[in-house]
Amino acid sequence: MNYYEPLTYVVPQGEDGAMLKTILRDRMQLSRKLLSRLKLTPEGITVNGVRRYTSARVQAGDVVEIRMEEEQSEDILPQPMPLDILHEDDQLLIVNKPAGIIVHPTHGHYTNTIANGVVHYWLERGEKIRFRPVHRLDRETSGVLAIAKNPYAHQHISEQMQAGAVEKSYLAIVHGSVATDGGTIDAPIDRDPESPHVRIVTPGGYRSVTHYETVERYGAAASLVRLRLETGRTHQIRVHMKHIGHPLVGDAMYGIDADPEEGTETEALANTDADAKKAEGISLDRHALHAARLAFAHPADRSRIGFEAPLPEDMVGLIGRLRRKHHLE
Repeated sequence: MNYYEPLTYVVPQGEDGAMLKTILRDRMQLSRKLLSRLKLTPEGITVNGVRRYTSARVQAGDVVEIRMEEEQSEDILPQPMPLDILHEDDQLLIVNKPAGIIVHPTHGHYTNTIANGVVHYWLERGEKIRFRPVHRLDRETSGVLAIAKNPYAHQHISEQMQAGAVEKSYLAIVHGSVATDGGTIDAPIDRDPESPHVRIVTPGGYRSVTHYETVERYGAAASLVRLRLETGRTHQIRVHMKHIGHPLVGDAMYGIDADPEEGTETEALANTDADAKKAEGISLDRHALHAARLAFAHPADRSRIGFEAPLPEDMVGLIGRLRRKHHLE
């Protein structure tokens, strides 16, 4: 049986005599599910190299280790593709996802995903690792994507996300001049009952909060905004920016040529001729959204780490055209 690199905890003097399960839950922060799984793994939980029951007592200086069996995504076809790797260690793989590619295979779409490329990359290095993205990015959204390399790392980052401890920062180019320098959009989101794949702002929806900062304005035509998610609903940024009358440039589902959300400022904006916008150079072949930064506590030592991905060429090009047109360069 092959294992990932063990995770280690040395018992300090102040925890002499503590129960092993206390160390595992409170110090190593194992979930109940993962702890149950490790109990059934031959070398899953050891103290000083010896397997121990979780009811045993530990002494100061004891070395507690957990080992997880190597896993492989048997249902994902390995496929060579270029990967822009921002960081990799025993716990994590961080990639800069390009626009136009989905993260994980779906029904009827089994190849040409980030998962296919990552599984191939690992196999080429002789590593058997299951593909575990800790969050998702829409097909057309570019930027930082975190992938956990074992169940422990996935659990820890997922818990941080649920607790709101993960920093997720995005850059977007939106239609119109955003009047304020910054603000918060606190508007509940749920599925559109008439189109379940579409999300809308609705009083009975789930709490959704987006903080935004206006970085640059291009006359009345467009603005560059930085956004930080407090919650993580599907399509949240796209829905919220549409809701305040500034849909993302290039957004086919929530943009100026999509059906307007009744009762919002977008209703008036939607009457604008989309072809005229393209003639002004305010267009993109995908929605102009980029996951610029992701930061969280590392699963192994809890140190705060952050990763950034530069703006892709298509958004850089659009910003350049807008700046020149409005004499900002």
